[in-house]
Amino acid sequence: MKLVTILTLVLVTKFSIGQTTFNDTLAKQLEIVYNDDQIYRQQLDSVQKKYGPKSKEMQALWQKLNQQDSINEIKVKAILDKYGWLGSNIIGVNGNDALFLVIQHADLSIQEKYLPIMKEAVKNRNAKASSLALLEDRVALRQGKKQIYGSQVSWNMETNEYFVLPLIDPDNADKRRADVGLPPLAQYLSNWNMKWDVEQYKKDLPKLEEKLKTKNQ
Repeated sequence: MKLVTILTLVLVTKFSIGQTTFNDTLAKQLEIVYNDDQIYRQQLDSVQKKYGPKSKEMQALWQKLNQQDSINEIKVKAILDKYGWLGSNIIGVNGNDALFLVIQHADLSIQEKYLPIMKEAVKNRNAKASSLALLEDRVALRQGKKQIYGSQVSWNMETNEYFVLPLIDPDNADKRRADVGLPPLAQYLSNWNMKWDVEQYKKDLPKLEEKLKTKNQ
């Protein structure tokens, strides 16, 4: 009986330490991943405006970005498969964000694999509900469904404007966003110099869905 109690105490102690002790090595590795994930993405807007979306400069930038994403993906998958979704108390804020960003930028099959793990991490406060919402939106759209929170926008090459990809129940989008800690759509979309008019969006949505359906055929 004493042996069982001692073993249980040791296991609980190890588990507790493993969950709360800051891992400097992993934090540094993921800090690099975080920076590498952002370095080329931060150039996309300026390069597109200067040279155009179909320019050789833009194509070269996308090639670098995709290569870096592949490298980051290998690193993050190895960490997630070994340790699970670690919280910022163990790998730092940027390290925790790096896990999300790399999965957010991965292929659908990888996103589908790690989405349930991230959902569990949110329940355990090891990941942000706001980040999970962005991943859920991206996965939904890739699965041919409407997004939930309106986080995903795209560029219309005909009008040279951004637009919100198909969104379920637009009238209640801000309530859903507030529930996960996201700002109202009007505020969020201002980052792309977009104005949010929910009534106009609802009118335009059927035409938008038809256009996207035709494009993807």
